[in-house]
Amino acid sequence: MSERSPAPAGLALVESLVNTLDIETGRDSLDTADGRARFGLTEHDVPGARALRESLRAVLLAHAGHPPHREVTPLGDLLGQAPLLVAVDDHDGSASLAPADAGPLLSRVAAAVAEALVAGTWARLKACEADTCHWAYYDRSPAGRGRWCSMQVCGARAKMRRYRAKEL
Repeated sequence: MSERSPAPAGLALVESLVNTLDIETGRDSLDTADGRARFGLTEHDVPGARALRESLRAVLLAHAGHPPHREVTPLGDLLGQAPLLVAVDDHDGSASLAPADAGPLLSRVAAAVAEALVAGTWARLKACEADTCHWAYYDRSPAGRGRWCSMQVCGARAKMRRYRAKEL
């Protein structure tokens, strides 16, 4: 839905997972084999991936200053089940957090969130405030006050609704 460029580094994984569901149409790409393959999921993994997706969406809404869209499992509870390791490069001594098991989606998301926390980019990943959207986007605005995934779609709709409400 968004014309924005993808989130940086590992946050692109989080962004693409949240955006597997089009709230307006109800289309969920995790229902398809191709959609699951993008994340290395089997049909058996889908319920857990959906729970993770909706917990992430609630946090991204909070990043944008909005309440959760519905009751979800707290993201910290889910990520706490994904052990991370400190990986140290033998050549330059740089360190990073990596999933203890790189296969499960939960582990890869936990590593991406940890990396974004260290980089200072985690709070810039947000969910669109439009109730019919809640699409994830990376807020690149200088002040970090972006509200919509797309000014041309969600932003324009919100501004038009406000304008029409003033006319009445």
